[in-house]
Amino acid sequence: MVSRPIVIVLGAADDDRPPSIEPAIELADLRFVPDGDALADAIVDADALFFWRAQKAWVEEAFGRAARLRWIQSASDGVDGLLFPALVASDVTVTNARGVFEDPIAEWVIAAMGAFVTGLHATIADQVRAGGWHDGRHRERLAGQRLVVVGPGPIGRATAVRALALGMTVEAVGRSARGDEVLGVVHAPDGLHDALGRADHVLDALPLTDATRRLFDAKAFGAMRPTARFYNVGRGGTVDENALTDALRDRTIAGAALDVFEQEPLPPTSPLWTMPNVIVSPHICGDFEGWEEAVVGVFVDNLRRFASGQSLRNPVDAAAGFGVG
Repeated sequence: MVSRPIVIVLGAADDDRPPSIEPAIELADLRFVPDGDALADAIVDADALFFWRAQKAWVEEAFGRAARLRWIQSASDGVDGLLFPALVASDVTVTNARGVFEDPIAEWVIAAMGAFVTGLHATIADQVRAGGWHDGRHRERLAGQRLVVVGPGPIGRATAVRALALGMTVEAVGRSARGDEVLGVVHAPDGLHDALGRADHVLDALPLTDATRRLFDAKAFGAMRPTARFYNVGRGGTVDENALTDALRDRTIAGAALDVFEQEPLPPTSPLWTMPNVIVSPHICGDFEGWEEAVVGVFVDNLRRFASGQSLRNPVDAAAGFGVG
């Protein structure tokens, strides 16, 4: 049983607190720490840390001074922006914001697929750039098309549910071969290229780990059909961006909708900005009205559990680099 734990809210100030965090004040001694310089002293006797608007380097540099730290709550689903070797090797529990972002991200993916098959992305471009009326554009239907989900976690599953409701077929590629009541057939990694060859739409919902870094390379895009579209809502580092650019330019694949990139913000010199078969989104596909309050709600719930000695929600397998359970 932990009595009034000391908890750091990193990346926040006393006059700029995360929204709806008031219930946490009743559960713990909260310390609002704006940056890495202030963290060096604050972390010494802290029991827990809420990684709010923070940088990995701040925690990594101060981590050796933490004498009591036992739990870190991430404000995002992905944790590659938090994990570092000393944290992975420690017994500090890491939890994420699973349950907040998967539905809005799935809605973004469906919207992007709909834009491509209806030609809406091109219609908007015609309106803005040319002010022209172009009828007779070829249209497709999502119904009957195949979505291949690479990374069958919560985001992939939420997208698959919606795709199935629209009459699409779904298969997936994960860490192991299995059957799944939502995703249908889940292939092992060695089945990736075969699955890509059957896809009309490919969703990259992967976390960034050593195993997934630049998994989508020239061979992967070469395995796709020239009519297929690619969607990345996982992490930019899972894609070889030069190989993707070449595949789009050469029409090896038909298009891409991208919310994450190797370098963010996407540099103004990137050719992706001006490609007519590309939708660029500024890493906001999971954002929705009230998302910050929802993330804080996960933290408060876990803080209540932490203070009473209960198991925490949304544990992360730090060695693997993603959430589990």
